[in-house]
Amino acid sequence: MDKRTCTVLAAALVATLALGTAGCSGGSRSDDNRGRGTNPALANQGAVIGGTPTKGGTLTVLSNQDFTHLDPARNWVMGDMDFGTRLLYRTLVTYRAAPAAAGGELTPDLAEDLGTSSNGARTWTFRLKKGLKYEDGSPITAHDIKYNVERSFSPDLPGGPDYAARYLAGAEGYRGPAKGKRLDSVKVPDDHTIVFELRKPFAEFSYATVLPTFAPVPKSRDTGPRYDNRPFSSGPYRIETYARDKQLVLVRNPYWDPESDTVRKAYPDRIVVTMGLKGNQIDDRLIASSGADASAVPWGKLRPESTPKVITKADARARLLAESTNCTEMLQMHTGRAPFDDVKVRQAVQYALDREAVLTASGGPALGEPATALMPGSLFGGKQSDTLRIPLTGDVAEAERLLEEAGRPDGFATDLTVSNGDKGVGEAIQQSLGRAGIKVTIETVDPSAFYDTIGDTRNRTDLVYTGWCPDYPSGSTFLPFVFDGRYIKEKGNSGNHSLFRDRETMRRMDEIAAMTDVRQAAKAWQDLDGRILAKAPTAPAVIERMPLLLGTNIAGAFGHTSFGGQIDYATVGLKDPSQSGR
Repeated sequence: MDKRTCTVLAAALVATLALGTAGCSGGSRSDDNRGRGTNPALANQGAVIGGTPTKGGTLTVLSNQDFTHLDPARNWVMGDMDFGTRLLYRTLVTYRAAPAAAGGELTPDLAEDLGTSSNGARTWTFRLKKGLKYEDGSPITAHDIKYNVERSFSPDLPGGPDYAARYLAGAEGYRGPAKGKRLDSVKVPDDHTIVFELRKPFAEFSYATVLPTFAPVPKSRDTGPRYDNRPFSSGPYRIETYARDKQLVLVRNPYWDPESDTVRKAYPDRIVVTMGLKGNQIDDRLIASSGADASAVPWGKLRPESTPKVITKADARARLLAESTNCTEMLQMHTGRAPFDDVKVRQAVQYALDREAVLTASGGPALGEPATALMPGSLFGGKQSDTLRIPLTGDVAEAERLLEEAGRPDGFATDLTVSNGDKGVGEAIQQSLGRAGIKVTIETVDPSAFYDTIGDTRNRTDLVYTGWCPDYPSGSTFLPFVFDGRYIKEKGNSGNHSLFRDRETMRRMDEIAAMTDVRQAAKAWQDLDGRILAKAPTAPAVIERMPLLLGTNIAGAFGHTSFGGQIDYATVGLKDPSQSGR
């Protein structure tokens, strides 16, 4: 889930972005260009729909779920990060508000610049802009950013980004600011300066400061786990009301200064998130686009069964965004629990999986492509490697042979957890593994509770279907977060849902992270991708697009590649605000 730094690295990463899509997750740019002329879903790729918005009115967001977390210490799901960092709180650095590759470029946010490194990229200094204020008019200070970084270590605030835990010096064993304990490696020499001391060089540290961890939280406003319900605004909007699982209403923050913010345009007067709707209900309302729904956008992607209704209608098709997510969806296996502690069993799952069936259940080739590696091709010039060379429909005979070698010729029974929006995907997995004698029982979970459920390592199922989106275009923000066993948590576990602990893999990760040549490191990450895949902690399935259907009164909308193809809430608004109340 994020990015940027010294000149040489920045130039190399910009070059990477020019070849692929940026940030959070993605497919092949070469495939994108090839399909643009023939794939109607890609007609608006890289485009801004609806022209420039007019200030005012109410933007409605139609959602089938509540947020996973809005507390910036816990916010590490793409859609939530997009919503939180574009509307409610600002971070040291952020992404440009632009479609396609330009959206992967960093720009200062609370900070005056992208940070200054010293001590061989082990020390990073950021200076805050003057005059920044919270929603009550009180000043935003560097102390507040330090405090939020510290509270991200709190055991009662699990699930958030762990860049701070991985890189800050002296972070081992730190458990947050309770009882007055501070993190000495984050220094605040004055109200407008914050300095981070890292335990090892991290030339990409500016990229990490896009994350909500690096948003300010004043200590006087911290309510612990209840802060999720009412984050204190440093952005253009503040929370007026929030009824969990029902509705969130945002209104303008009168103390947000647009002169200090080059990214957020804050066009609507109000933003209303209506939750608890059925997915097909949302699709049908947006296809019809009548009344207030003309001024609405969806929270989640278009359901696969609704795609034909949109693609075949010129009016609806003109309102469809379908940027690549750059996220690899995968079937992750609990490698610490039998039978998946046996590599032969895990390899059998890789061979049994029918990726074409999973792709069909995900919306078909118009809205995705099969994954042949762990990391998205956007990190490496647009094309994934294919080291295993397993047929897209699987190889049942090879899966059965591997199960026999593992002493399970009759297969076995297991459980799979999917988000309830992915039930069709779960059924495709169930059927394809069943061909090899692996009997799968599906458990569905509400999307807002999904990551907390699979992050409970003691009580989760053996199989989970989820994905990972690189926070910025580097292998360092993908493989270590999904396969480094040193950061597995009992509760709030994120990324490494295979619970993969492999010493050789972790040693190699450390070696690559220490490389100063960006191109050499990129090649090494890609090589490690194949080595991990051979050990089979997961079975990569699909690189998806994010199909989003907009109301007819929506303007300034595009899928932001660095937020997984989600609508960029920094610039979206309405063509005619007077129509939004109808």
